[in-house]
Amino acid sequence: MPFSDRARAAWRWLGLEGVVLLAALLCDVLIMLPAAFDDIGPRGRDLLLLPGIVAIAGCALWGRAHPARGAFGGAAALVGSTVLIRATETPPFSTLLTDISLTETIAGVELVYLAVRWLRPGLAFAAVTNLVIAGLFASTLRGDTRFGSDRTLLTLLMGATLLVAAVVAGMRLRRESAPKHTNALTRLVRDQWPLIGVLTLPLFLELTQALQRGPRDYLMLLCSIASAALAVYGTVRPVVAGVLTSGVFLLSGFFGWVAPVRYNLPFQAMPLTEIVAGIVLVVLLVRTARPAQAWTVIGVMSVAVALTTAANVYSRTGFYSLGLRSFALAALLVLGISVAIGLYFRARDSERAKVVEAAVTEAQTSERMALARELHDVVAHHVTGIVVQAQAAKLIGGKNPALALDALQRIEEAGTEALVAMRRLVRSMRSDDGQTEQATTDLEADLRRLADTAHHGVRTDLKLALTPDIPQEVARSALRLVQESLTNVGKHAAGATRVVVLAEVHDRELHIRVTDDGRMEHVRPAGGGVETATRSVSVEGGGGWREGGYGLVGMRERVELLHGRLLAGPVEGGWAVEAWLPLEGEAE
Repeated sequence: MPFSDRARAAWRWLGLEGVVLLAALLCDVLIMLPAAFDDIGPRGRDLLLLPGIVAIAGCALWGRAHPARGAFGGAAALVGSTVLIRATETPPFSTLLTDISLTETIAGVELVYLAVRWLRPGLAFAAVTNLVIAGLFASTLRGDTRFGSDRTLLTLLMGATLLVAAVVAGMRLRRESAPKHTNALTRLVRDQWPLIGVLTLPLFLELTQALQRGPRDYLMLLCSIASAALAVYGTVRPVVAGVLTSGVFLLSGFFGWVAPVRYNLPFQAMPLTEIVAGIVLVVLLVRTARPAQAWTVIGVMSVAVALTTAANVYSRTGFYSLGLRSFALAALLVLGISVAIGLYFRARDSERAKVVEAAVTEAQTSERMALARELHDVVAHHVTGIVVQAQAAKLIGGKNPALALDALQRIEEAGTEALVAMRRLVRSMRSDDGQTEQATTDLEADLRRLADTAHHGVRTDLKLALTPDIPQEVARSALRLVQESLTNVGKHAAGATRVVVLAEVHDRELHIRVTDDGRMEHVRPAGGGVETATRSVSVEGGGGWREGGYGLVGMRERVELLHGRLLAGPVEGGWAVEAWLPLEGEAE
């Protein structure tokens, strides 16, 4: 399997929960690596936090298949990591919960959700209780936090909030694992989970900084959350999302003006999440919106970005150190890359739409041709018998009324069979299985039944040497070839007294040969009017009967689909149709 296919399969396997967990892990690694090699404490000691973080992340992924094992394993990972931290005096870092990393927090929430959703109530309660106790154990013993301190109370409040949210989500989805009707928000999250996973990484980075620096940065964090949510909404309504995001950018600039944030901003311009959300929205606008609307909204967003950048830079360094040229070049570069990506996806979507349209057209044409063959082969066979019997009744009606009544009975039988065949064909068109009146698993029995029920008025002799391993599609085509040949005998073989049908398997091919002893002359076709029904030679599927019909055309199409050979033409004392159909290899 190519690497790209493996990566795509792994991405699908992760799902929304796995991608969010991966983003949290990357966020922790980005925090941990600088601390591990700074001048504070022994170099590399902070990397001792990594085994516990990776272990609980693995338990969260394991819990998707085995929720109970994952939950108890996650609790054990928290306890083991805490013991390691205490033994090595490794300083932990805090995010949402005191002295507990972001990955451990996200993994714990996911394990609680999985336990509540999939486990029996008693086992789910035990698993959640173990996770809560392990979390309290880690938060209390990893650092020097006293149990009754403000940090502990804040951790308890935040932990209780996350616990309730996970339990409620698990209980809601527990009632109906596969809901038949989902709201728009649920469908949006389900369909756009890769984008949500990408946006969670910058959000986690901002969250970590905001929690470390205090409540004044929370307003800017809320703007980042809003811009990420609007970027996801932009997959449905890109124009509206772009306009609203411009407003969020301006609001972020206002907060940066009146209350400068203290966490790091890329180029001291805008929060990273807002930059990523803006790129996503530009790509979506160029890809899906009409050009006039797209460029108008992109212009509005560009103005909002310029004002927000100016406000954030001024609040930190003052106007005299702006470096407007550098900011303008950077903004144009990011905008150009975003537009190029959007144009690429737009061109790809257009090409894909053309391919799909061509495939649909081809499928419709194939269905029409198949339907035309079925109508001709099934219905025309019975109608031809009706016409032949009616002509016979007309000729002998005055001389022998008994024979005329017998002919009328045969007409009735043929009409009934034609009606049944039509109903089968209509039923196959209405159903999903695509089955029509076709060959069974016994081609020999089908050919004998066809010869017995034929109404072309000519005696039919069968010479069959078949094997039971004939593929279904080959048997069906063979039956149709014989049926069409017998139909044409009744329509064109004037004076024919005998038809011989040969069907045998030879050298992994099914050989079909239908011969009659009729002569060629002017006849009156079933459709009315007088025309010449001269039968002409058809080699390898070419030629045809000169009566405006599609008999040989349908035969040729069936044979070509199976990569076989077809011959049709006059022979000594009559006419012959001969076909060779491969049983394997090309026929597949």
